[in-house]
Amino acid sequence: MGNGFLGTPASLMLDVVVCSLVLVLPTLIFSLYQIKIRRNYSLHKRVQIALGIVLFIVVGLFEYDMRSQGGFAVLAEDSPHYDTAFMNRLLRVHLCFSISTVFIWGATTILAAIKFPSPPGPSGFSPTHKIMAWISVVDMVGTVVTGLMVYYFGFIAG
Repeated sequence: MGNGFLGTPASLMLDVVVCSLVLVLPTLIFSLYQIKIRRNYSLHKRVQIALGIVLFIVVGLFEYDMRSQGGFAVLAEDSPHYDTAFMNRLLRVHLCFSISTVFIWGATTILAAIKFPSPPGPSGFSPTHKIMAWISVVDMVGTVVTGLMVYYFGFIAG
């Protein structure tokens, strides 16, 4: 059923999401470097907004693709890990991370856009933003790691 480009039974959009996940962490590290080391607040802001927009579009297309193809169960039914207790737990953990990431990272980004001056720089909101941002990073790392695990056990591992 898969029309992906990574040579697995996964769909095209699932392969796009996996590639996006692989790029998220280096992009986050680059963005954190810009803010913590270089103090380049404008570039940090642009990278975060661009990452948010790209991920919003990719995840939206992914969700549409999943639903139009019958869901993860249909795509992964040939996997020996399909419908095992392990895979079901892994999917639940991944969904917890991915859904919470949308809200936490979204709130972090929206509040930053509202509370920080233009051009961006330190403000009274900085301590709150720093806490929210680190929670977002931890959540995003959880999303990436569990997402890659779901892909591996659903479409690669035999």
